[in-house]
Amino acid sequence: MSNLSKFLTAFGFAAAIMGLGACSTNPATGQQSFTAFMSKEKEAEIGAEEHPKILKELGGAYDAIEVGAYIARIGSQLAALSELPNIQWRFTVLNDHRVNAFALPGGYVYITRGLLALAENESEVAGVLAHEIGHVTARHSAQRYSSAMAANIGMTVLGVLGSAAGVPSGVGRMANFGAQAALQQYSQGQELEADMLGVRYMTRAGYSPDGMTSFFKKLRAHRDLEAREQGRNSVSHNIMSTHPRTEDRIRQAIKLAKERTVKNPKVRRAAYLKAIDGLIFGDDPSQGVRRGRSFMHPDLRIAFAVPPGFVMFNSPRKVVAFGPEKSRIIFDMADPKEAKRVQSLTNYVGEAWGRHLNDLQRAERLEINGLQGATVQGRVSGQDGLRDVRLVVMRGDREKIFRFAFITKPSETRRLSIELRRTTFSFRRLSAKEAADIRPLRVRITTAKRDDTVASLAKRYPFERFQKEWFQLLNNMRLGDKIRPGQKIKMVTD
Repeated sequence: MSNLSKFLTAFGFAAAIMGLGACSTNPATGQQSFTAFMSKEKEAEIGAEEHPKILKELGGAYDAIEVGAYIARIGSQLAALSELPNIQWRFTVLNDHRVNAFALPGGYVYITRGLLALAENESEVAGVLAHEIGHVTARHSAQRYSSAMAANIGMTVLGVLGSAAGVPSGVGRMANFGAQAALQQYSQGQELEADMLGVRYMTRAGYSPDGMTSFFKKLRAHRDLEAREQGRNSVSHNIMSTHPRTEDRIRQAIKLAKERTVKNPKVRRAAYLKAIDGLIFGDDPSQGVRRGRSFMHPDLRIAFAVPPGFVMFNSPRKVVAFGPEKSRIIFDMADPKEAKRVQSLTNYVGEAWGRHLNDLQRAERLEINGLQGATVQGRVSGQDGLRDVRLVVMRGDREKIFRFAFITKPSETRRLSIELRRTTFSFRRLSAKEAADIRPLRVRITTAKRDDTVASLAKRYPFERFQKEWFQLLNNMRLGDKIRPGQKIKMVTD
């Protein structure tokens, strides 16, 4: 068979596959879209399969039943006015302090309690939910999946043909790169389309579309404040990031808001603030809590402290602290099944956990506040260049191995070594009383008094830094705004 015949045969096979039911009419936009490889039934199946995984990875559902029911009512009202009112929509508040919202195919929509703390009114939350509903009704996941599958088919064809068809060897790898990118996140066009659909559903439900605009601005302010806490610039340039910049989305949302007017639009600030009164802010003790430079986990009965200048971030599976010169501290636990099999901590830290390190030194035994441990040092080469890595493990019980990874630039290792060593030896057991005394921070709605000011109220926020900035962000206040007597205020209290 000639090279040309091989090419035509392979190409014809791929074209035939991609031509079978390749396009469908988008129920939300009325336009043709490529969804050949994912039916609506498959979307529901994927959503049902991934839902428990999402709960496990992101802290589970927030257990305040009234908050979950409140958000579900808003979401269900919006979904009923969409082009897919009859699918089994599910709205879940995740027990996660981070500001986030997303959707799975099949009508699974998620919003974090961190986002609820940031929002000012019901209209803003409706804008977020409506946007995620738009991703589902426009079948964006089906489009991404089908495009990725088509790319993989193309990659397979190229692999079959190889150089015989005159195709450079690197093209196949680029096709795979494109498929991975398609699966990672929505495209710019899909994000903007979800914004457009979100405005449509909001206005149908009688909400002010300005809620979407105002929350986009809050997201930008929140991003900037978190960047200041970490000591970095808020804007990052990443070739893999296809989401439109927040500024572009704000401009688009403003345009859409002007095009769709609602008489006597719903904002419902009072009802919203009442609904979130008592909401956990920041870390849930069941996932460990940060207090200044200290991390404490009442269920695991452990605590440690990071050095000055390090900023901690907590998630259900690990704690990461960012320090000067791109230094990092990562704390987590070994898988319980893996921990049960470990007979020697020195072998584990050097031969199992540290097996990918270069220039590996001999593992050493440690004793840390009564706990048996081990440590090893090596190096790793990554996108940021060469890094020194010190691994530390401690045995809690048969199923618990606690782990630290300290990552530093070689030029900074010696300078930071004493402080990082202090973090290692700060690791200790909490007493029963210490564990019982740990309480979460909560959002409390209070009424401003005559003598209250931004400065006086911000001082009551239980944060070490940026008290005023956090107060202004959570209360939707700009520089120069004053407190009015009788004004409802979000406070964060322990």
